[in-house]
Amino acid sequence: MNNIPLAERIRPKTFDDIVGQERLFGKNGIVRRMIASGRIGNMIFFGPPGTGKTTAANVIAAESGMTMKYINATSSSTQDVRDAISATDSLFGANGILLYIDEIQYFNRRQQQTILQYIEDGRVTLIASTTENPHMYVYNAVLSRSALFEFSPVTPRECVPRLSYALSVMNEDHGKNVTCSDDVLFGIASACTGDVRRAITVVENAFYAAEDGVINEECVKMLLPGISNFNDDTYYDLLSALQKSIRGSDPDAAVYYLARILSTGDIISAVRRLSVIAAEDIGLAYPMAASITYSLCQSALTLGLPEARIPLAEAAILLATSPKSNSAEAAIDSAMQDIENGHVYPPPKPLQSPLFEGYKYPHDYPNHYVDQQYLPDRLKGKRYYTFGDNKHESAALAYREIQRGESKKEKE
Repeated sequence: MNNIPLAERIRPKTFDDIVGQERLFGKNGIVRRMIASGRIGNMIFFGPPGTGKTTAANVIAAESGMTMKYINATSSSTQDVRDAISATDSLFGANGILLYIDEIQYFNRRQQQTILQYIEDGRVTLIASTTENPHMYVYNAVLSRSALFEFSPVTPRECVPRLSYALSVMNEDHGKNVTCSDDVLFGIASACTGDVRRAITVVENAFYAAEDGVINEECVKMLLPGISNFNDDTYYDLLSALQKSIRGSDPDAAVYYLARILSTGDIISAVRRLSVIAAEDIGLAYPMAASITYSLCQSALTLGLPEARIPLAEAAILLATSPKSNSAEAAIDSAMQDIENGHVYPPPKPLQSPLFEGYKYPHDYPNHYVDQQYLPDRLKGKRYYTFGDNKHESAALAYREIQRGESKKEKE
C-alpha cells in the first residue's frame, strides 16, 4: 500500500494544474509571464495554508531547470541553511539553486541575514513562504530584494475539479469505482475554507470509509463536522440573501444568513461577499466601511472558526446599519458600458504627454480648482457619476458647488 499522502502524490507539476491563483499562474498570470521571459527573481509568497505556495515553488524550479533546496523554518537551524547553501558551490554556474524556505516567519533576523550574501551575488534565488504578514515577520533587507505575491484562499468552485480528480486517482489505484456527488465535493471544499490540501485529505479518508461505494454527506460529516446539507444553488442563494439583507438594512436577517454560511465552515465566501457589499452597497455613503470591513475580515481569516464568527458578525451588522449608496458602482458600470460600445477616444491635448500644452495646474488656482476639460472631446459634458442623497456625498456635492462657484466668481 502506498503510504504517501494523496495530496502529495497529485501535487500539481505544471502551472496549468495549480488550483486557483489565476492572477499569478493562469495563462496571463504575472508570475507565469515572468518565468516565461526568463526572469526568476527572489519571491515571497504569503497567504493561508493549502493555497499552493510550496507547489508553486516546485513548479517554478521545474520550469526553470533550477535545483530546489527545501528548508522548513519550523524545524531548521542556521546551520541547516548554511549546509543547503554550501551545496551551491559545486553547482554555481549551472542553472542555479532555488532555495525554498517554508514558514520563514519562524526564522529570526540573524537567520534571515545568513542568506543575504548568497542572494546578492546571485548564487541563490530565494522563494520564501509564510502564512503571516511578511512586512511583520520578514527582515527588511530580504523584503527589499524580493517581489511579494499574495495567495488567495481557493474558492469551493475552483476546488471541486481537483477533488474529483483526487477521487479518480484513488479509484484507479485501488481498482474501485467509489462515487461522490458534486454537491458533496462542494460541501467538502466549502468546509475546508480554501485549503486544497486539507480538502484532498478529506476525500482520501472518505474513500476508505465509504459505504456501498458512495461517499455521502453522512460519511463526510463524521470526518469533517460542520458540513451543511445544501447544494451549490442553495449555497449561492444564501450569499445572495446575505447581501440583500444588508442592502435592505436588516441586521437581524444579515447575521442569520451569515450564520447559515459559517455553519458550513466556509469563512472565505463570507469574507468575499462582505467585502464586495462594502463597496457596492455602502460605497461613498460611508467610505470607511470598506476599510473597517477589510480589517475585520482579515481578523477572521487569522482567527479561523469558531472565533471568526465575531468579527464577521461585526462587519455584517456595521454594513447593515450603515447609510447606503451605489453611486460608485453605477458610475463605473456606465463608463464600462461606453467602453464596450466603442467610445474609446484620446484625452484632450492638454492631458497628453510629452508637453501637456495648455494644461492648467489646479493647485495654482483658488480652491485648487480651475475649469478645464478632462474627458475626450467626443464625450465632453458626459456624466457618469451622480452624487447620492446621503450625508457624505451631499457634503461632497456642497463642497464642489462652493469650489466651482468661488472659482467662477474669482474669474469674473
